Amino acid sequence: MPINSTVKNLFSRSRLLETGYPTVTLDESELYAIFLLICSDLKWDIAKIGLKKPTKRLPHNNYYKISLGWFSSHKKTPTIYELQETLGKGIDIDSDFGLYFLNLCSLHKRRLKFQKILQYQPKPTMDQVGPRGLLEYGICDNDMLNSWLIWRKWIFDIDNRSGQETGYLFEPILASCLVGEAVGSTNSPVKRLDENGKPKATGRQIDCYIGAENVAYEFKIRVTIAASGQGRFGEELSFSKECRAAGITPILIVLDPTSSSRLTELTNVFKSYKGEVYIGEKAWKHLEEKAGKIMSHFINNYIKPPLKRINDFDTSKLSSIKLTWDKDKIIIQGDTKKYRIERGK
Repeated sequence: MPINSTVKNLFSRSRLLETGYPTVTLDESELYAIFLLICSDLKWDIAKIGLKKPTKRLPHNNYYKISLGWFSSHKKTPTIYELQETLGKGIDIDSDFGLYFLNLCSLHKRRLKFQKILQYQPKPTMDQVGPRGLLEYGICDNDMLNSWLIWRKWIFDIDNRSGQETGYLFEPILASCLVGEAVGSTNSPVKRLDENGKPKATGRQIDCYIGAENVAYEFKIRVTIAASGQGRFGEELSFSKECRAAGITPILIVLDPTSSSRLTELTNVFKSYKGEVYIGEKAWKHLEEKAGKIMSHFINNYIKPPLKRINDFDTSKLSSIKLTWDKDKIIIQGDTKKYRIERGK
């Protein structure tokens, strides 16, 4: 039976991550494993979407407790054409199956890409960091200072890449769960306002826009009182005003309920422009209700648990960390556990 172009395009988008270096393409084994995991999540028999019983059992029903290597370890897998048929069968059963597949592939691709970033991000050179040593030269041992300069530059570079990859992943996934889309400034229906409150030609980036409902979402994991965010916070304060000027209802989603003066201020501004605000469990409930039956499974399996676990961490109980850079690996040693990063040549 011919596979329609919509399924082919969705399959291609799900399989390839071509933006930025390094690129990632999911192979037949990884795609097959993702289908198996989705069936486990949704409590579907794999035969329902045309898959045969795997030679390797699913090692865990929690994605985050499965090694990345397991996904590429399957020997006997369906062909690409058969996997496209599987996607089509799943969509025929429930149209949200395709969105679930797309988002899980997006998450998996970004995680694979970040492993490659950790593997190949270059070690900084003293030419890059040397002048910064003037601020601490003579205060501590010189060899230790040089190592400190190298480590913190590498960690800074990795953290920047991590923030970038998370941005590409997090907001589009939440937007798609709401059946909306992230909108860049170029095509945005929300325009920036001048000092007289008149719309400019410049558009405003929107985390999630749902045209059919005429609403624009602003997603926040948390709202802190960090002084470094002053400029960015001014942008957040103006969002609801600019939405209302465009005749669009602004909606604020804050996943972490930790209170702060800034959160209170931002909440009051949204409400003053007749916007909606959802914080903590109310935010999660809103997302789940809007997402529908299948995509709420995705939120509860892949987004909510890790974010809540991370947000609950007490920063006063930091582990001691020892960093070791060997020829072919980096070892991050904590109080009782270690994390090994294989390095490419």
